[in-house]
Amino acid sequence: MSVITDPFFLCIASILILAIIGLPIGLSMIVGSVLYLFLSGLDMGIVAEQFMNRMYSNYIILAVPLFILAAEFMNTGSLSDRLLTWCNAVVGRFRGGLAQVNVLQSIVFAGMSGSALADAAGTGKMVHSLMTRDGRYTSSFAAALTAASAVIGPIIPPSIPMVFYALVSDTSIGFLFLAGVIPGLIMGITQAIVVYIQARRQNFPVEKPVPLREIPKITWYSLPALMLPVVLMYCIYSGVTTPTEAAAVAAAYALIVSAVLYRGISWNGLYTSLLSSAKTTVSIGMLIGGALVLNYVVTVENIPASLSVLLTQWDLDPITFLIVVNILLLLLGCVLEGTAIILIIVPVLVPSAAALGIDLVHFGVVVVVNVMIGLITPPYGMLLFVMNTISGAKLSDIIKDTMPFLLALIVSLLVFTFVPDTVLWLPRLMGYQG
Repeated sequence: MSVITDPFFLCIASILILAIIGLPIGLSMIVGSVLYLFLSGLDMGIVAEQFMNRMYSNYIILAVPLFILAAEFMNTGSLSDRLLTWCNAVVGRFRGGLAQVNVLQSIVFAGMSGSALADAAGTGKMVHSLMTRDGRYTSSFAAALTAASAVIGPIIPPSIPMVFYALVSDTSIGFLFLAGVIPGLIMGITQAIVVYIQARRQNFPVEKPVPLREIPKITWYSLPALMLPVVLMYCIYSGVTTPTEAAAVAAAYALIVSAVLYRGISWNGLYTSLLSSAKTTVSIGMLIGGALVLNYVVTVENIPASLSVLLTQWDLDPITFLIVVNILLLLLGCVLEGTAIILIIVPVLVPSAAALGIDLVHFGVVVVVNVMIGLITPPYGMLLFVMNTISGAKLSDIIKDTMPFLLALIVSLLVFTFVPDTVLWLPRLMGYQG
């Protein structure tokens, strides 16, 4: 049998072609998998079996729509506005203050949504509007910074990509969430340093400072919103709830605070939030289902075992393996959507990482950071397209202004890769034995 008539080759080729012409990647994977089963003479009913059984028997997946719903309640209510007010009071007084606010709001909002796209489309959109008002910053720079800072969102818990990684690697979500805290803060610091350098070089404006005596009042005003990640982490690490149940608590907390305490959400707003989160959940659900079906095809082809044998023959040490994985994932991030990478590519890499003695929590953070960097990597970077739509700036200008932030993120990635303690110190402090 020639390569071009091989069922697996035709499966992958059909997925790529369908995705290129605009079919959603989840549906593309389902169609390609059906084609593979048909050409291989296997029962095509396996597609439905894999889709239904593995989707509905996995409790972890339920956390995804709940985190999405929590983010929607925050955006519809006034929680996001209050967080922005607090961020501006803390860092707005420095040169390039609004740019620093953009970075800080991503760190704070990271504890709410678990999604980079939610960050960019929600508070990121508002900060971009503030930065470009009266021509204080160029639209392309504001868009580039918003995209780059949004990458922090899924690193600091909660994190939807980490939920997906836990799904394919059987790793503790709780320890993964803890492992992302310090890396997320380091990424935020590197972004702030780039902003500081750019502010001095380009003479960015200094905003009118909020009097220090006002900061306690503003903090009190914003405290219920700031407490959401605290409530979430307490629920998980006190043992009161599972991570999935904690996601439900986060959504309920965001709704109660928005509707009862702040009175910032109406019945119409509640309906809009539910509808928007349902649409997003269906889209992600199709992607997960398609990936689960394709993973079955990959298993039938024995690709994980073949790759493990190949890596064994190469006699890679853990450091070299991590370097290869970083390069591979960064390149894939240029052309593939992040969730697809985690659900399709990472399951093939996890057994090899485990065999080499690499801690799977450490490996998970390295994987997720890689995937998030892919969101701002040309030519496919999803966040670049999102900010291009929001800002109206030229995509080429946004890409140019993103480069310093992209470089800073890659430097951070190298730190997490070669200094595992930056990832594992906090989980070990909380009892992790890895």
